[in-house]
Amino acid sequence: MTDPSFIYVTYIATTPEKLWEALTSSDFTEKYFFGSRIESDWREGSTIAYSRNGQITDHGQIVTCVPNRLLSFTWNMVGDKTPREQPSRVTFELKPMGSTVKLTLRHENLSPADLVDKDDTFVGLNNGWPAIMSSLKSLLETGAALPAVAL
Repeated sequence: MTDPSFIYVTYIATTPEKLWEALTSSDFTEKYFFGSRIESDWREGSTIAYSRNGQITDHGQIVTCVPNRLLSFTWNMVGDKTPREQPSRVTFELKPMGSTVKLTLRHENLSPADLVDKDDTFVGLNNGWPAIMSSLKSLLETGAALPAVAL
């Protein structure tokens, strides 16, 4: 049996360069990732960390980094007690399509516990990622991220 994965595709009216900056700059992530800052030197093998209020919430290691095209890294959630043989892996693939960029997010090597079969929560990667990606799209296309919503 293979591990579950989550795939989300969206199309954003922006450039690959601007989208890359939004994915890799805390000035952007803080706005659309609901207060999360991102830190890395963006070299393969280097660490990557997301933090809120000065506390690391998620961290991993860069697997692939091709600016404006592909970013892949392992993903470990602080406090996650789910038994895992390996960390999960997040991949952002950017594909220019005229004045639009197709953004494909893949979160792989998941445990069944990572996915929550409810539609009234942001708990579970399948519920959290769409909110984050929608906020990113809104920020790049309108200049304003979505407001944080509590369910």
